[in-house]
Amino acid sequence: MEEKDKNKNNGEETNKRENNEEMEGSTMSILDHLEELRNRLIKIFIASALGFAVCYWMSEWLFSLLMKPLLDALPGKKLIFTGVTEGFFTYLKVGIIAGIFLVSPYIIYQIWAFVAPGLFKKEKKILIPISIISAVFFVGGALFGYFVVFPYGFQFLIGKFSSEFVQAMPSIKEFLSLATKMLIAFGIIFELPLVILVLSRLGIVNHKMLRKYQKYAILATFVVGAMLTPPDVITQAMMAGPLIILYEISIWVSYFFGKKKEPVDDEDTEDSDDKAIEPK
Repeated sequence: MEEKDKNKNNGEETNKRENNEEMEGSTMSILDHLEELRNRLIKIFIASALGFAVCYWMSEWLFSLLMKPLLDALPGKKLIFTGVTEGFFTYLKVGIIAGIFLVSPYIIYQIWAFVAPGLFKKEKKILIPISIISAVFFVGGALFGYFVVFPYGFQFLIGKFSSEFVQAMPSIKEFLSLATKMLIAFGIIFELPLVILVLSRLGIVNHKMLRKYQKYAILATFVVGAMLTPPDVITQAMMAGPLIILYEISIWVSYFFGKKKEPVDDEDTEDSDDKAIEPK
């Protein structure tokens, strides 16, 4: 028994030492956190500026590509601008937005890297894969919005209510604002499984909790769809539908990859039982 106790104590000391080594260097003061945040933001700003420099010179082509789903639904195949500087600032915004999308993997990596000091060594190893997957999900959501939602949504909004006497003449400023909001929204909602994975690994949520509140989550998806899309049933359903599917996927992700309960050591149980029946 004494040898078992010694081995057990040695094992506990080894585990504590490994945990301390893993967490060593991760303890930072508030000033250190602010300095780290400042450095990350500077890197993100520089990367975004480089992305803008690359994308601005072809912003006209990018904007024509972005307009294609709308132009296919417009009878006149033309957009307008009403302000003198509206065209210039529209192409400027296109360059900025496209530049951010271009360097989004690096931006997402910087965000995860800012969180890294609070993680264990094993968790830090998956930092780069998670950053890549995050970027893929975000871009995938934006592409889903462009190739699936835009054609049907614009066809319904423009074709349904246009006639011989009523013609749509959207401005480039309004279209860019709507398109940007929808693309970013679809990019964010496609991050849901990855967010649930991280929260599940941290033990904050689990599949039982997600299943319990599923009906409220479904209601919330339609509310989110109504806030982020134009006021029509088609585009709202096209956003709410993927959200419901992603929530279901998140439940299974939490089930398979969530934090498991640590098994109870039999020796600890026997020791506790012996202590319980030990006379005072």
